[in-house]
Amino acid sequence: MKILPSMLAADYGRLAEEARRCEAAGADALHIDVMDGHFVPNLNFGPTTVAAFRRATGLHLDVHLMIDRPDVYAGRFADAGADAISVHVEAPCDIAAALRGIRARGIRAGIVLKPATPAEAAGPFAGLFDYILVMTVEPGYGGQGFMEEMLPKIERAAALWPDTPIMVDGGIAAGTAPRCVAAGATELVAGSALFRAGDMAEAIRALRGAG
Repeated sequence: MKILPSMLAADYGRLAEEARRCEAAGADALHIDVMDGHFVPNLNFGPTTVAAFRRATGLHLDVHLMIDRPDVYAGRFADAGADAISVHVEAPCDIAAALRGIRARGIRAGIVLKPATPAEAAGPFAGLFDYILVMTVEPGYGGQGFMEEMLPKIERAAALWPDTPIMVDGGIAAGTAPRCVAAGATELVAGSALFRAGDMAEAIRALRGAG
């Protein structure tokens, strides 16, 4: 079970220190949400921020592109040091080209599903992605409540692609993680539950224990 702290919940005035805190606490990777103010109603992070994270830590950098044109910008995040880049199946661009471009850089490519998007929507891109990210909140803002109705989608994704890692993001905490794992999740993204914990290392161990 891999645990990825979501940097969306970090202290933005101390991002390098926060990245190192995650590494010291035993995180497997950093999850970095990128928002363009169009695909989702928020703006957050960019290639220069990813490059700063790369300088601050040796952790795997998992970049989640919540943007209209991942086919245009994914390469800039790869150049900045991303180890994995995920794109939304709902993005208004050539998704297959975006996924191929990411893989051509020698890094992992992920496909992301919004809550209203069925697991089957990833089907046309089978063979082009290395993991699936199921959103259990509406993308764009941190601190939202977990959507219980997404559990069957996690199960469906795990059944359709049994050999593919299933990442889950949104409202993940000690109470929701076991249900996601039982449904088939293999990687958990958590923000508030980790950054607001008194002991991040203990919080990571608790989430990992859900598996």
